Amino acid sequence: MTEPQTPMLFLDFDGTISRRDAVDVILETYADSKWLTHEEEWRAGRIGSRDCLRAQMALVRASRKQIDILLDGIGIDEHLVPLLEMCAIQHIQVHIISDGFDYCIRRILSGGGKRIGALLRGGRVCAGHLESRGRLWRTDFPFFHQTCGHGCATCKPAVMRLLNKTNGPAIFVGDGFSDRYAVESADLVFAKDGLAEYCGEQSIEHTPYQNLGDVAAHIDCWLAGRVFLREESLDRVSA
Repeated sequence: MTEPQTPMLFLDFDGTISRRDAVDVILETYADSKWLTHEEEWRAGRIGSRDCLRAQMALVRASRKQIDILLDGIGIDEHLVPLLEMCAIQHIQVHIISDGFDYCIRRILSGGGKRIGALLRGGRVCAGHLESRGRLWRTDFPFFHQTCGHGCATCKPAVMRLLNKTNGPAIFVGDGFSDRYAVESADLVFAKDGLAEYCGEQSIEHTPYQNLGDVAAHIDCWLAGRVFLREESLDRVSA
């Protein structure tokens, strides 16, 4: 009997790893109020998140120092390290896939200490690109605007398929509206807030969670169950 394939964990960032949505914090603090109009257009399905974020970030006027101070105050889920440590022990590769921006993700994670960087080594951060030009901010969306029919800032299903080369069980953890397409490519879904509401409305099987400690505990039990089922199958074969 073949060994069960190793799962792969895909984490959303804003509101899942971070305590608040970094882009929303930036827009609320430094953007013209017109950003809310673009937000309404996106939530109504009239534009994709890529066009929404491009238009919204064009309304931001802030220096790099101002943005850094803002990001440094956001913080991360205190259970991130235990989750990553459990994944390291179980040889589960962890990737961050986000409709947000790489600049924000790396800045916020760096405030969590070197242990996080070490545990995420070998994983990918797939997100939009953000860089400062004085008080203006330039955006780019490399994943994958050519092929994403929904106009997403980051096409999460495409990223998940490309990274999961062995086709092992895909675990996705998210919290918001931008995660609704990712759950279609996951074998095990953890959802809270807006994503949990969406999964409930669409009858998508998911596990509710409040923090990443809940996710770690559930994955640990799920893995133990897989081992037990495999051992039971081996016993029946050898009997």
